[in-house]
Amino acid sequence: MKEKESPNIEIMIANEAHYGYVEKILDTVEKAAKARGTGIARRTPEYILSKMKAGNAIIAFVDGVWAGFCYIESWSDKKFVANSGLIVSPEFRGMGLAKKIKRKAFELSRTKYPNAKLFGITTGLAVMKINTEIGYRPVTFSELTDDPEYWKECEACINFDVLKRNNYTRCLCTGMLYDPAEHVGKEMPWKKEEEAKESRIERWKNALKKIFSLPIANGTYKGNNKDIEH
Repeated sequence: MKEKESPNIEIMIANEAHYGYVEKILDTVEKAAKARGTGIARRTPEYILSKMKAGNAIIAFVDGVWAGFCYIESWSDKKFVANSGLIVSPEFRGMGLAKKIKRKAFELSRTKYPNAKLFGITTGLAVMKINTEIGYRPVTFSELTDDPEYWKECEACINFDVLKRNNYTRCLCTGMLYDPAEHVGKEMPWKKEEEAKESRIERWKNALKKIFSLPIANGTYKGNNKDIEH
């Protein structure tokens, strides 16, 4: 039985080559919200496109097929940054893509806005788990941005009346916050894991190059220290 090849996963900052995926992204977001029966702040094509043009969006592909998306945006004079709009296409769920996209968005946020606190509001348990692993903690809405433009975006959500009745202090979403001051010297632990993995792979590649570049004599590789059977 032929072994199934691992899919080629690409996660990158969106650019002009990805403008054509905007409608597909929005359509997938809307269908996911309906399937879950949860509220969502609807975005326009122009809004998503603006994030791509500003270099503030993350897009994912699996074997060349669009698979996921997320974007970042600053608020309160760059004191806060939100990672929003996370979506993974149904056919590619269960592959850990959401975690990879969120991590990439987190890295982009920390690079572009190193002094900002990162936050988000969500009803999704999977997103809460990913955020917690990154270093976010649940907070009340009072610890998030007070920028009225951010909360205005919630008006398109089916649960907006809940938020409004509670004077913007709570809703069905859970607020989550990442404060860089709480993670000095221990940010992005997965980067160390990735670097260690890459280092191991590189060592293996170098070892194999050394082995197969050795001269052959009488069916035996002649190394400096000992023969390696051919």
